[in-house]
Amino acid sequence: MKDTIKTTMLSAQVAISKVEETGLRHVQVLPDDPCVGQVEPFRGLGYGQLLSTGMFEFTRHRIPRSQAKTELRLPHSTLSKCKDHTLRFTFIVREEDVADDPGCFSRWLRREAQQACRFMKGGEA
Repeated sequence: MKDTIKTTMLSAQVAISKVEETGLRHVQVLPDDPCVGQVEPFRGLGYGQLLSTGMFEFTRHRIPRSQAKTELRLPHSTLSKCKDHTLRFTFIVREEDVADDPGCFSRWLRREAQQACRFMKGGEA
């Protein structure tokens, strides 16, 4: 199904503001002749809606990024130190590898977990 793009021309003023508590920026379109229902609410990198007063408001949502720093990278896993002083051990195996050799998962997990433990104790991986 193909999305259609609807265009509506407005005679309006634009106001940009920032909420100090949250750090979010708001863009408001203040039409000269408000008419509710001209624009349907939508989501993108934020949320846009036409308010009952006729103002169109778009609130941008930030995409949270990982605050982890990679400490050790192994063939199927990664050991990372997070901003909240925790360690994250991520283990990834493709389904095709497990289908070809069902025992590979436990072998690889055991071997790479042992390497990560040695690294954390101060030895080489």
